[in-house]
Amino acid sequence: MIGSTTRLVAMIGTPIAQVKSPQNFNTRFAANHEDRAMVPIDLRPEQVEDFVRSVRGWENLDGFVVTIPHKTAVARLIDELTPRAQFLDAANVVRRYPDGRLCGDNTDGEGFLQAAKANGFSAADKSVLLVGAGAAGRAIAHALAEAGISGLFISDIDEARAATLASRLATMFPDLAVEAGTAPQRVFDLVVNASPCGMNAADPLPVPAAVIALMSPDGLAADVVTSPERTPFLELAAQRGLKTQFGHEMAKAQLFALGRAMGVIGGETSE
Repeated sequence: MIGSTTRLVAMIGTPIAQVKSPQNFNTRFAANHEDRAMVPIDLRPEQVEDFVRSVRGWENLDGFVVTIPHKTAVARLIDELTPRAQFLDAANVVRRYPDGRLCGDNTDGEGFLQAAKANGFSAADKSVLLVGAGAAGRAIAHALAEAGISGLFISDIDEARAATLASRLATMFPDLAVEAGTAPQRVFDLVVNASPCGMNAADPLPVPAAVIALMSPDGLAADVVTSPERTPFLELAAQRGLKTQFGHEMAKAQLFALGRAMGVIGGETSE
């Protein structure tokens, strides 16, 4: 039961019905008998600035999680960003301090790697195809580069956005082979859909079926889409006998990182 003493955190985005973090956080708070709750907020893009302004005076709010499409907007409205959030120009979590100061981080890449590790995937020296160079895609690309992948190909409907991300990663990680363009039909160890493709029944596959057919037999197909759970992309990969990673696995894996960033969970990890 939420009462006048309950400490709150929020999650903003639109649409919001498919997100898993409120359920994950509230289940944990209840299990630990904490007087805390997460409130999901379906927020229009034109109201993000107003929301951030109001948060500064929201005394029983400790922070908020950010999902599509607000991560970049929030990063440009708050007071401080971690180095990785600065690089990504996107924040997926914000901590509110008692004086109203707002500090942001981006844990999407960390969550993705944790989930991939749980699925038996090691990023070192692997070749990766990433579809989607938005906020989630940028975070995943950065985390994979830090984890030591050997090659990264970035594809996005916005070709300039993919090219910009490839250029920035090549500068930061000079030993990484980075390319951008139309998804090529060659062998990859990991294919990641970090785009919205698959959220709607009429959506096309994020990659040609031939790309999935060429994947390494011990490779991993991963999706950030959380609803439906099994997208057509993951269904096709499973039919091929590949390991698959659902969007909700990434969300669950970063619960602790998000909680630490907001100051509502201690130092434990999800491992």
